[in-house]
Amino acid sequence: MDALTRIVLETAEPSGFFATVWAWLLKTWTSLKLDFINNFVTGNRYKYILKGLGVTFTVTFFATLIGIALGVIVAIIRSSHDKLDDELHPGLGKTVLGILDNISRVYLTVIRGTPTVVQLMIAYFIIWKSSNNKILIATLAFGINSGAYVAEIIRSGIMSIDPGQFEAGRSLGLNYIQTMAYIIIPQALKTVLPALANEFIVLIKETSISGYVGLEDLSKGGDIIRSLSYSAYMPLIAVALIYLVIVMFFTKLVSLLERRLRNSER
Repeated sequence: MDALTRIVLETAEPSGFFATVWAWLLKTWTSLKLDFINNFVTGNRYKYILKGLGVTFTVTFFATLIGIALGVIVAIIRSSHDKLDDELHPGLGKTVLGILDNISRVYLTVIRGTPTVVQLMIAYFIIWKSSNNKILIATLAFGINSGAYVAEIIRSGIMSIDPGQFEAGRSLGLNYIQTMAYIIIPQALKTVLPALANEFIVLIKETSISGYVGLEDLSKGGDIIRSLSYSAYMPLIAVALIYLVIVMFFTKLVSLLERRLRNSER
């Protein structure tokens, strides 16, 4: 008999309102305790949650790296076309830049115009159907999806940089690519860093759809426990709380980052 049960039995009156409340609390506590044991302790089912959490972080981390790399490339192409289209003379360079810009526009339109879950299923069942590496496929799918949103975030940062920074780079003898690499991109990334951090938070939640292709992420781990215990309440609430704690933690980090960036600009 645990401590709470003893307190209830020792203090509850034989009848009356308080006895009814204590009896309800005792019944609820006992039910939750048994439900917890059934869902997480029996058969070490909590390991599905731990394994799924590791998969979620793995996919999110590497998808973020792919998204940032792809987003930077697309952002440079889009912003370069916007800035240089009127300056470049007709020729091979302008033609290539125009083609790359059109490809980037199609990529952004398709990715941002279709659901993430559909993109994930296309990647798994069509594009890489011969591969059995679900983590790799999910990472690529989420990375490509994130790249479209990161591209627009970084492009907005590039376009917000004062044009005088480009002129300063040119006056130092740097060509356009060197100016972008050494002067513009570092400043743009600093400006949009909080937005990129928020994209990371969004990506963590988006990976919850990985179960559609059988990947055992955090959400799928909770679903597996539910199918074993025949109880939906405890595993689903646990998964929701874990996501909530993760998001709150990274949201706090983003808030601290924004405050530090504001202080460094003063």
